[in-house]
Amino acid sequence: MKKQNAVASLKESIRLLEIKQAEEGEILKEQFRITLESFKLTNLIKNSIKELTGSSEIKANLFETIISIITGYITKKIMIKSGGNPFLKIVGVMLQFGVTSLIAKNAESIRNFITELIEKFLRPAEETVPETEV
Repeated sequence: MKKQNAVASLKESIRLLEIKQAEEGEILKEQFRITLESFKLTNLIKNSIKELTGSSEIKANLFETIISIITGYITKKIMIKSGGNPFLKIVGVMLQFGVTSLIAKNAESIRNFITELIEKFLRPAEETVPETEV
């Protein structure tokens, strides 16, 4: 009788271990699918962009860079009319580069100036009411 109980107990333990192995195998397969999905090129690029745009420093630097480039380009277009003169084109590129560099180096002070200017126009000046003596 003890032999039958031992054999039955051993069979039950084997069955439980096989069930556990099957469950862990499914979990492992699912984790492999998730890992494989995360290594796809589109997901890598998307996650990298999310990380880059999540940082406030990078956002500020990106904003400053874009503003500098746009301002330089607009300056070139305003100062140099589109024509066929190669000398004017070279001057225009140099002007664009100079304005872009100037704005990039002074971005913080330009941003502060513009912020103060906007606040000045959006917020009405506080009226001072003369105090009366009682």
